[in-house]
Amino acid sequence: MTDTEANKALIRRYYAEMWDRWDLSLAEELLSPDIRFRGSLGTEGCGIRDFRRYARSVWLAFPDFHNEIEELIAEGDRVAARLTYTGTHRGELMGVAPSGRAVRYEGVALFRIEGGRIAELWVAAERLALLEQIRDSRGGRAPRPPLRRPGRL
Repeated sequence: MTDTEANKALIRRYYAEMWDRWDLSLAEELLSPDIRFRGSLGTEGCGIRDFRRYARSVWLAFPDFHNEIEELIAEGDRVAARLTYTGTHRGELMGVAPSGRAVRYEGVALFRIEGGRIAELWVAAERLALLEQIRDSRGGRAPRPPLRRPGRL
């Protein structure tokens, strides 16, 4: 397997095994210890600990989050992926309460591979399209469920 093929296989594994299965135990194997990243929701961080924190925030908002690789291009130590993201909005995101709405948005991820692991990751995604999907039809924020008072139904 060439380096280019190995790098593409690493990115496929990153999405299929770590993200789509929520197996963050693979982080040490797939990510450099000092990974620098910017995720699809605009969050930036450095290191595996920050990455795990970001991934958990995505999971809380979209427990069924899925990444579909539409296209994968590699050259040298760089890999580019065109992706479609899907999920159901079940947790607060960008100040919007859970809406229960199914979402679909697209993005592009750029990776730099070093020593067989992901050293840098930068994702540009259609966050506005995502936000429009989770807001209510009047363009406002999804309504929060009413608070229950103790002893009352």
